[in-house]
Amino acid sequence: MPSDKRNIADIINNLRRVFQVINEQSKKAEKETGLTGPQLWAIKVIAEFAPIRVSVLAQRMYLHPATVVGILDRLEAREFVTRTRSKEDRRVVEITLTAQGQALLVDAPEVAQGLLVRGLESLQGDKLRKLDEGLYELAKILGAHELPPQLILSPEINAPNKQNGR
Repeated sequence: MPSDKRNIADIINNLRRVFQVINEQSKKAEKETGLTGPQLWAIKVIAEFAPIRVSVLAQRMYLHPATVVGILDRLEAREFVTRTRSKEDRRVVEITLTAQGQALLVDAPEVAQGLLVRGLESLQGDKLRKLDEGLYELAKILGAHELPPQLILSPEINAPNKQNGR
């Protein structure tokens, strides 16, 4: 098989693998916890850094704060998290897990988004830039480069990031 054809086959197979893992992890998370992947991911990040501000949670999840607020609204309604005004600065809202939220984590599966973020954060400069450029080209090929980014296997839409013209 010519080199270009082999590269195309490898790219398609790797995309299939990525979709497979994301789909399986998301289904497992929802089946075992009743939460979407983004909701479970938020709980895992809150558990690691609590008490945590909404803005910091959004940064750690690479999401727009408005998107995180929507996720938190649903988690709070199900009594997995609490939001409390800081005693030092009343403008600051801190998020912590409830006992129910902590109990959920005991047997909670890994979340694909968390794996993805940890892996990407471990990449350095040129490798990360090449991956970004390649994925952007793939989005353009599919005509998806101007769509608002929807969270993985979730109806949530992340507010667009205007950096790099994207």
